[in-house]
Amino acid sequence: MYPGGNEMLNEFLSANIQYPESAREQHIEGKVVAQFVINIDGKISDIKILRSVAGGCDAEVIRVLNLMPAWTPGKQNGTNVP
Repeated sequence: MYPGGNEMLNEFLSANIQYPESAREQHIEGKVVAQFVINIDGKISDIKILRSVAGGCDAEVIRVLNLMPAWTPGKQNGTNVP
């Protein structure tokens, strides 16, 4: 879970995503779909773009994911797991 829940996640994304200028100039729009792992320490790793958009949008998604604070990792039998 993102610290503070989905509302705080949406605030973080709104405050940090900067639509790439090259995409804006070329009128490129779309939705980038990314997959990532939350490690046992809550940090994001193994970012993969599953659905790509040109114009620097993929790189922007990766940049913002790398800025995120640590999440609350999942637990299994009381132990943090990725």
